Amino acid sequence: MQSLNDPSVRAAGESSKSERKREAKRLLELGRALTKLNSRQIGQIPLTEELTNAINEHGRITSNEAKRRQLQFIGKLIRAADASAIKAALDRVMGTSAQARFEMHQLERWRDRLMTDDNALTEYLQLYPATDRKLLKRLISKARADTGRAAPRTLFRFLRDHERLHTQDD
Repeated sequence: MQSLNDPSVRAAGESSKSERKREAKRLLELGRALTKLNSRQIGQIPLTEELTNAINEHGRITSNEAKRRQLQFIGKLIRAADASAIKAALDRVMGTSAQARFEMHQLERWRDRLMTDDNALTEYLQLYPATDRKLLKRLISKARADTGRAAPRTLFRFLRDHERLHTQDD
């Protein structure tokens, strides 16, 4: 029989030391990913002011040891914040969420349709009447004529940027 003083006996809902270490490492990696974002991307993530300041400070630090300590501090701040909301927003910003992948695939389908189907342009312009028609027609024409990948990429970027502008206006 195990005694109540035995460290292997835990109260219900209490995590083991290994579980706590894994969680701390996960939050540290989340913090490391946040430090690699630019200011525009950081602005899209729901962070406390203190956490935002800590991330910005990490970018100014040059000493490796000081960076390590600052990263530990960022992990501690994330622990106090809503880590799941931060992770979800980071996935959206980085394009790794299911929603971001879905949106990217939709834009790829539009690009492919615009390159192959003349009626697709009419449909697109009906959906997005504020589109610069001349520019879009020129990009489609270049994408159809280009055997490489540069012109289709340019068309995709136009559609992506236009979609972002459209969703910000809503």
